[in-house]
Amino acid sequence: MTKSQVRAEAVPKEGKKTGAKRRKWKMLLAIGLAHLLGLTSSVHAVMSNRTSQGAIAWAVSLNAFPYAAVPAYWVFGRNKFKGYVSARRAKDQEADHRLRAVSEKVGSYRIAESEKSKATRAAERLAELPFLRGNDVKLLIDGEATFRSILGGIDAANHYILVQFYIVRDDELGRELQSHLIDKAKQGVKVYFLYDEVGSYALSRRYKNKLRAAGVEVFDFHSRKGPGNRFQINFRNHRKVVVVDGSRAWVGGHNVGDEYLGKKEKFGHWRDTHVCIEGPAALGAQLSFVEDWYWATETIPKLDWTPRPARDGDSPVLIVPSGPSDEVETAALMFIHAVNSAKERVWIASPYFVPDEAMVAALQLAGLRGVDVRILIPDKPDHLMVYLAAFSYFDDAGRTGVKFYRYTGGFLHEKVMLIDDAAATVGTANLDNRSFRLNFEITVLITDPIFVTQVKRMFEADFVKSRQVAQGEYTDKPFWTRFAIRLARLASPLL
Repeated sequence: MTKSQVRAEAVPKEGKKTGAKRRKWKMLLAIGLAHLLGLTSSVHAVMSNRTSQGAIAWAVSLNAFPYAAVPAYWVFGRNKFKGYVSARRAKDQEADHRLRAVSEKVGSYRIAESEKSKATRAAERLAELPFLRGNDVKLLIDGEATFRSILGGIDAANHYILVQFYIVRDDELGRELQSHLIDKAKQGVKVYFLYDEVGSYALSRRYKNKLRAAGVEVFDFHSRKGPGNRFQINFRNHRKVVVVDGSRAWVGGHNVGDEYLGKKEKFGHWRDTHVCIEGPAALGAQLSFVEDWYWATETIPKLDWTPRPARDGDSPVLIVPSGPSDEVETAALMFIHAVNSAKERVWIASPYFVPDEAMVAALQLAGLRGVDVRILIPDKPDHLMVYLAAFSYFDDAGRTGVKFYRYTGGFLHEKVMLIDDAAATVGTANLDNRSFRLNFEITVLITDPIFVTQVKRMFEADFVKSRQVAQGEYTDKPFWTRFAIRLARLASPLL
């Protein structure tokens, strides 16, 4: 081989070595950059206004697994909703005028200060709305009763209809709702339709266009609006609200889909609860809708803000909207306040039981006080991680007298609470971090004795269809199951 041939072969070999070296440096640079981003993101997580458990969970995962955790954190990890606060508190003249007018008009329906307990005053301060009398309330158990009432209310509308759901499906129930809304729109009734863009991601364009063609105003909540939320899918609008003519409102756990009528074999019977309110308190649900509509559209529809008492009933009702734009953690404080104020019983039904340490402590203390604390959760899971995490709380809370029940009569999805014989709540908030701090939720608090008794009887019927979790159900499980449960517990602040 000549010298020139040797040199010719040497050049490619040197080129290969240089290329390999460059790839190695690029890889090292990418790894270093990933860990640097993980470190800076973990600092952001620690400095953000979040629970200590959530900060620790994110900090560990961001530094240990930055490749997956960093993009996940910037999509799911933030706990403040940029832009909504300013939109909600914008000094819009029309919005201010409406709020002042409502405040003045409902004055005669407020509960007298002399009749309010400290617990009542605290609840009002959390809600930033007053308890109002003059309401008729109806407990709606399961989907058939709920949608029969909602569709009947829509058919009776004279001026406008406000519709807001987290999930709307283009199925039999969804098309039935669509048909009723189109009929009213054709009659000249104004219809405003708001849905969550993630919860209703599968809602067809055909469904929405058919509503629009009939004159219905259709918008998604669109939490990614604005540069601060460009990659944001975390802050979901989980509210389910229907308002007719400002005088009737429906709030509760049902979304719009065939499964909520028990027509899906996967879930079977769907156990859920809604409440219908007729009277001045319906304006609180209307106000919650308008704030969300304003975020989505930057417009305020012309609505009736005149309080009208129900023909029958004088129930005191408080509407409690909550969300990540609140100055305090409204939903979390509402649950903790209810448990702390209970003297005889606090019964809670929730499909997801992943409470924070403050809520666990409140439940334990209630149990130690001798309060009858019962937590009703599903026996059939729809989210494995949440299902597993719940096991880890059984023994901790159970040692102080808290009783857990798993509903076996189908899938339990209701969000209901009973406090003594004094108050009951029906709403959209679950007992988990997402409802406490990330989602927009709404809860109805009612102190009418008749309604409270109805809720108590509903709970008793549900307990009959449930099995009580035995002490040691967690500790008796195999090691790898307990290990998976503990991992789910550690990850619970991120769920």
